[in-house]
Amino acid sequence: MIATLPGRPVSGRPEGRPGFWLLLAIVLVLAALPVGRLLLQALAGDALAPLLAPASLRAAWHSIESGVLSGLLALVLGGAMALLLGVTDLPQRRPIGILFVLSMLMAPQVTALAFTVMAGPASPLLNALGMAPAAGTPNPLIGRGGVILVLGLHHAPLVTILLLAGLKTVPHELVEAAAMDGAGQRTILARIVLPLLVPQLVAAALLAFVAAFGNFGIPALLGMPAGYLTLPTLIYRELVGNGLGVIDRAALLAVAMLVLVLLPAGGAAVVLARSGTRRSAERALGRFWRLGRWRRPGLALAWAMVALALFLPLGALLASALAPTYGARLTPSSATLTHFAEVLWRQDVTVRAFRNSFLFAGGAALLLALVAVPVGHALDRAPVRARQLLLPLIELPYALPGIVLAIACILLFVRPLPLLGFTIYATPWIILFAYMARFLPVVLKPPLAALAQLERAQEEAAALDGAGPLARLVHVVLPAIWPAVTAGGLLAFLLAFNELTVSALLWTAGTETLGVVLFSLEEAGLVSEASAVALSATAVVALLVVAIDRLGDRLPAGTLPWRF
Repeated sequence: MIATLPGRPVSGRPEGRPGFWLLLAIVLVLAALPVGRLLLQALAGDALAPLLAPASLRAAWHSIESGVLSGLLALVLGGAMALLLGVTDLPQRRPIGILFVLSMLMAPQVTALAFTVMAGPASPLLNALGMAPAAGTPNPLIGRGGVILVLGLHHAPLVTILLLAGLKTVPHELVEAAAMDGAGQRTILARIVLPLLVPQLVAAALLAFVAAFGNFGIPALLGMPAGYLTLPTLIYRELVGNGLGVIDRAALLAVAMLVLVLLPAGGAAVVLARSGTRRSAERALGRFWRLGRWRRPGLALAWAMVALALFLPLGALLASALAPTYGARLTPSSATLTHFAEVLWRQDVTVRAFRNSFLFAGGAALLLALVAVPVGHALDRAPVRARQLLLPLIELPYALPGIVLAIACILLFVRPLPLLGFTIYATPWIILFAYMARFLPVVLKPPLAALAQLERAQEEAAALDGAGPLARLVHVVLPAIWPAVTAGGLLAFLLAFNELTVSALLWTAGTETLGVVLFSLEEAGLVSEASAVALSATAVVALLVVAIDRLGDRLPAGTLPWRF
């Protein structure tokens, strides 16, 4: 769940009545209707027996277990990185921080595939280094341990981002006062910084649990082959195996996931909100810890975490994609680009998946960017109570596990729409709709942050000169916030381009996305081809990150997660 979207406390009637009605319509269509349809379907069931079935209880326990344990791992790794970057004089902190956070932007299924091909006797990387286990040895990352480990690594940067933001709220004056009283670095950290950071630690642990609980890509690639099913993978397997005949059971399980996710997510939001209102720092905490002789070991530890989270997975994928066949020994003479040529030019399904992902992600990002200005403006100018009601609804589809949103969209569109008489089920439009619902808060967050800093005097002057609401939006508001709108659209495209969790249940023949194709190739044993797809998609993401980062200086602080 993203942080609460910013806005200014205003009261009275909403300004810009057309924009406010557009805001209400979008919230109704993209958030309220899908979730409401899901709840209606679940409540219409005859019994709660599906929730008490042994398979459901086992999958629920696996989801909770993997969420809790991986959340603790993410808290340890992400917390250590946050302290290294935030309170010590660690050199090279900017590239370390950027690369560590960017590892989180790799799609979960890409991360899972990378760790799958990195371990085990068939690993081209380990074979090239002469470190592969004996033939016939099971892959150690397939199963419960691998799911927990990779989930923890994947979500550790989320913890780092939250804790670095929390460190900025610690008053540096307290550290200076303690140092003047003779307190050492360890005492200051243990008795001042960490106690003040407790709300962010709690919130980070809860959000890491939420992210792991709803994750589909990592448990699907690492857990399903070993029979370690979580709730998302159980729902996926039953719907794929039995079709819409089990939609009632799937809806009930999805609502159970919704409840289990919203409780900790809501708790994290409350903790962060209360900590933010209680404390603010006039001067942000500085890097008071001098590493001294521990500087080199600290630097080595930081780069080792970056290597584990980013470099080793990418290296494993590259070795797998360049190897002549998966499991063959990779040497300079045996390296080949055949698999890249196969997936980028020859295979119709992979070429189509690239095209579809560009179209679906780009279409959703473009449409959302077009409405971001009037909707964001209306939300920024809305009365406090209206905003307090609308913000959670806007964030809800993004906070939900993707599998839950997919089932909600299926239920909403499986029958012809009332009055309209048609349906978008089993068409590309349902994927586009789901992407728009899921990534609306991502697109809105940068413009809302920019609008919160925009002086109203400019709009008031334009209104006095006779400019109407539309003219003020186009000639006053848009020029001031267009970098934020562009960044929001690019961020949404970045997240949607490799998306799997939603499209896994919504795609049909001809509408395959990159996430779906990668998952299918891995399941079919075409690991080298899957690695080539994963690397190609990751290259697109890297280019997008560079493009978004170029806008960073023109965006409000905190908009880009890798800038701190």
